[in-house]
Amino acid sequence: MNDPMSIETLEARVMDLEVKASYTDDLLEQLNMTIYRQQQQIDALINEVRQLRQQVPEGGHGGPGNLRDELPPHY
Repeated sequence: MNDPMSIETLEARVMDLEVKASYTDDLLEQLNMTIYRQQQQIDALINEVRQLRQQVPEGGHGGPGNLRDELPPHY
């Protein structure tokens, strides 16, 4: 054949591309699962922050406003 690319060469290149595409699909699925799990963690953390905000009094802090007003633990 006069063609610089033989059928065997083209078949080998197509096979390599199919293997790479398969690995890419697997990687994409893994990344999607990672993003899904991270979103679940973010949602759980948002809910936890909401619950903590509900526990905090309206003033924003439960202790004395000034550190000088606090007694050291040995008193």
